[in-house]
Amino acid sequence: MSKSLPSRAENYSEWYNELVKRADLAENSAVRGCMIIKPYGYSIWEKMQRALDDMFKETGHVNAYFPLLIPKSFLSKEASHVEGFAKECAVVTHYRLKNDPNGHGVIVDPDAKLEEELIIRPTSETVIWSTYKNWVQSYRDLPILMNQWANVMRWEMRTRLFLRTAEFLWQEGHTAHATKEEAVEETEQMLNIYSEFAETFMAMPVIKGRKTANERFAGAEDTYCIEAMMQDGKALQAGTSHFLGQNFAKAFDVKFLNKANQQEFVWGTSWGVSTRLMGALIMAHSDDQGLVLPPKLAPIQVVIVPIYKGEEQLNNIKSKIDPLVSALKKGGISVKFDISENQSPGFKFAEYELKGVPIRLAIGNRDIENGTIELARRDTRVKTSLPFDGIEQVIVDTLEDIQISIYQKALDFRAANTFEVNTWDEFLVKIEEGGFLSAHWDGSPETEEKIKELTKATIRCIPLDSQEEAGKCILTGNPSKQRVIFARAY
Repeated sequence: MSKSLPSRAENYSEWYNELVKRADLAENSAVRGCMIIKPYGYSIWEKMQRALDDMFKETGHVNAYFPLLIPKSFLSKEASHVEGFAKECAVVTHYRLKNDPNGHGVIVDPDAKLEEELIIRPTSETVIWSTYKNWVQSYRDLPILMNQWANVMRWEMRTRLFLRTAEFLWQEGHTAHATKEEAVEETEQMLNIYSEFAETFMAMPVIKGRKTANERFAGAEDTYCIEAMMQDGKALQAGTSHFLGQNFAKAFDVKFLNKANQQEFVWGTSWGVSTRLMGALIMAHSDDQGLVLPPKLAPIQVVIVPIYKGEEQLNNIKSKIDPLVSALKKGGISVKFDISENQSPGFKFAEYELKGVPIRLAIGNRDIENGTIELARRDTRVKTSLPFDGIEQVIVDTLEDIQISIYQKALDFRAANTFEVNTWDEFLVKIEEGGFLSAHWDGSPETEEKIKELTKATIRCIPLDSQEEAGKCILTGNPSKQRVIFARAY
């Protein structure tokens, strides 16, 4: 706690890494590329999970669980899918260990080789669609609206806590429908749920859009996404929703008898968000003093730190604070009354600021005499002495205001760092400054790849709310029908 965090302005990457560790969110594990999510970090993820799960269930989805291990042959059935994930797959080849006859611990038993290798799931489309074949015979069996909360493994070489790890936690929805229209509607509905969650709970503004063919999910006909801007001007893909068409139904022969008594293939979707949202939450709002958490996701929304000398003063403070704590908890507010004696009030102030607790209350013997209490907001770091009477409603109102203010600050930042560019020279200058660049693109994958090669900028999305606008591609000068969003990204 004695050493201050690195500055965002001086070294954004180091600031992020240090903040994740010092705020007790996560740490690196003994397994290369994998992380340990610590209790404080996991409690934030639990709040995300709970909110999203409620939103899924409100729209008719149910949870299930499918195997971690997928037969290798399953991944071979959908060509573009296997090509998209082949380089990231971890493969199980044996099922037993034995003692090393040379006395060097244990070794893989060469006689325990699997007849068919198993893949640790990078995503679950294949194993789920192989199951749907057994579940679907008639239009009466549709739709299937399924979600699972799980872990996945993608063998990443360059990792960063929460943002990119070999193993991560996520939810993956997999739905099956009788018509294309229903499947497209589902894809768009889930994108809207992700957008609502990001903005309402994470206080993080996002742009809803479609991915280009180059950036599309492997095996999908269309991929929708939400893109957020981090404080260093880079983009972060915060969620995706995929229209799978009939690709996986055809790969796994999932057919149904329609109302006309004819056989046809099922239409599918998949959609997901992951613990990458934790990285987005940190980078969208936090400052050089530590985390800034939106109240709706903060594990502790209010912390109360007493300042006292001796047991008599503490008991005096407790008689005042205990009823407030009970009232706040009854109102659904998570509150901590920190009466631990092993740390000074100043140390506690710094610790709770680092951990992003939205409201800190401090009260001492003089405050009791004056009928006041000090309230400090984490987002603005402003401290105010307020009357104790009525403080419960002030806390409720302040938490609501912090949630709104954090969102507005992020929205203003995005607006100030989004630029229309119309020439290649202008693009080259602005991309170095960071932010979102709204520019014309001729629609060709070759041009998209060339821009990425020259600038490390990718097309983040084709915004859903963008209007047709005739123009010229910034690189080739070829005709363009609309602007897309370019940025460098995580």
